[in-house]
Amino acid sequence: MTTNEKLGVLRSAMAREGAAACLIPSSDPHISEYLPAHWAARRYFSGFTGSVGTLVVTRDKSALWVDGRYFVQAESQLAGSEIELQRMALPGVPTVAEYLKAELGQGDTLALDGGVASTALVKELQAALAEKGAAVRDIDLAGPNWPGRPAVPATPAWLLGEQFAGEAAESKLARLRKKLAEKGAAAQVVTRLDSTAWLLNLRASDLECTPFALAWCFVTQTAATLFIDTGRLPAEARQGLEAQGVLVREYNELPAALAAHTAPETVLVDEAGTNYAIYNALRGNPAFTLKTGEDPIQLMKGVKSEAELANIRHAHEKDGAAMVRFQMALEAAMAAGEPLTEYDIGGMLAAERAREEGYLMESFAPIAAYGPNAAMMHYQATEASHAALKPHGFLLVDTGGQYLDGTTDITRTYPLGPLTEEEKHWYTLVLKSHIGMARAVFLEGCTGGNLDILARSAVWREGLDYRCGTGHGVGFVGGVHEGPQNLRISNNVKVVPGMTITDEPGIYEAGRVGIRIENELACVELMKTEYGRFFGFEPITYCPIALEAVLPGMLSPEEVRWVNEYHAMVYTTLAPRLNEAARAWLAQKTAPLA
Repeated sequence: MTTNEKLGVLRSAMAREGAAACLIPSSDPHISEYLPAHWAARRYFSGFTGSVGTLVVTRDKSALWVDGRYFVQAESQLAGSEIELQRMALPGVPTVAEYLKAELGQGDTLALDGGVASTALVKELQAALAEKGAAVRDIDLAGPNWPGRPAVPATPAWLLGEQFAGEAAESKLARLRKKLAEKGAAAQVVTRLDSTAWLLNLRASDLECTPFALAWCFVTQTAATLFIDTGRLPAEARQGLEAQGVLVREYNELPAALAAHTAPETVLVDEAGTNYAIYNALRGNPAFTLKTGEDPIQLMKGVKSEAELANIRHAHEKDGAAMVRFQMALEAAMAAGEPLTEYDIGGMLAAERAREEGYLMESFAPIAAYGPNAAMMHYQATEASHAALKPHGFLLVDTGGQYLDGTTDITRTYPLGPLTEEEKHWYTLVLKSHIGMARAVFLEGCTGGNLDILARSAVWREGLDYRCGTGHGVGFVGGVHEGPQNLRISNNVKVVPGMTITDEPGIYEAGRVGIRIENELACVELMKTEYGRFFGFEPITYCPIALEAVLPGMLSPEEVRWVNEYHAMVYTTLAPRLNEAARAWLAQKTAPLA
């Protein structure tokens, strides 16, 4: 069926249920960013394949909201359909709530699936529509009208060894209970997959490229219960959890367990991360007093322990060696005139990472975008649709790996041959932006929003910008996108030592070029003076940056010094992992920039 035909089927279901509109978010029961295919309803009904977007269908129109990362991609993928693209945060573009408030009237009903919509979203929509006399109804219209819907994943689950995790689940549970008490609560339903994974050192492969298991954990001051499909939990893993005070029940038993709970509890509810159905299950039990607040595990896991940081650095060393071998193979193939396409790049990367000890999988589907395709920040080449690489211009490669000792995320933009002066100018601007963040020195208390300008200032001076954040947190053997810390103007989370975050400014000119340079950084304390504690960043990505694309005259002496010091560190770190030919190649790529 075409997109318009799928929307027609959805409208028929809306009519049968008396709904004037239907909203389909990009989420699953755990409000995940990257979804198991079973819950990718927005993708099915809209045809847009990006990771984030919200689809609204009314009786006679439909619209899709996406952020700046996806403007170009969504415009292309929606072409030919009735769906109107809503470019979020641009002047004159309504929010989802504003749009629905304008479209619905007295007595109208908005249908959405409370099992995948966050409580925060539902409450926002209820408040907006109440002013018009419209209501929100919890009903799933997408699932029953999705032929061939993929099954719920149930991959083998396992426990991450303490030598990698650095801390036992029993210890993490004790810390969580202390945090809950500080917030005036005694219990929490841990709903987010990354929170459950970190808390219990539990892993699986239920999400593509992300080692999480579909699971919940209900934690009180005296007990912890994991809800998971027990058929894929090995006996030794179950015994290991039970030895640390964690009971195990079936995944779908959570609502009944919450309804049957009789001990009075003040339950902390993260409304942004808890679906509306779970919220209603909690609200329906008089034994529970609900207290709204952020999931404390998000910040707990965002600040990495020394053991985690040591493991993460080790993972990046392996990843850096794989990236060196990949670039050498890429350059050799191009020099020999071998036919290569964007689609080939993913296989080359996977092959090199697979040679490294403890490699599990990619941390996300690689983005290999040549020339104008790189202007789409989350472009995805496929076997059926891809560009051939040519001996000129740029190839952008955004990629990462999952290892037993860490998760990596790196972007390099490779010159494949002669570049225009304009391309070199843009590349050097991106490098200046990258260095601006990497060299940051900031006083304790600064947030990601405070720091974001340090990267943007270089491109802002030329009237340019990139419609995304400068960086995001990275999980530990977890999600490649991790909160709550990120480098974005709107972020108000304080950046503190132990946090890891990416530094990835870029320039994206539609139909022309896309350039990005990305390293992962670890926040460290630099000094303490009478004015307070000062923090900065240590790069923990070890891979050369293409200097043949740089206009050195655009860099300050301090920026040149940073490049040379970074490259010296890259060579020292990676040389022991490489053979003689690769070391000679790396020595040339990391030679000092004059």
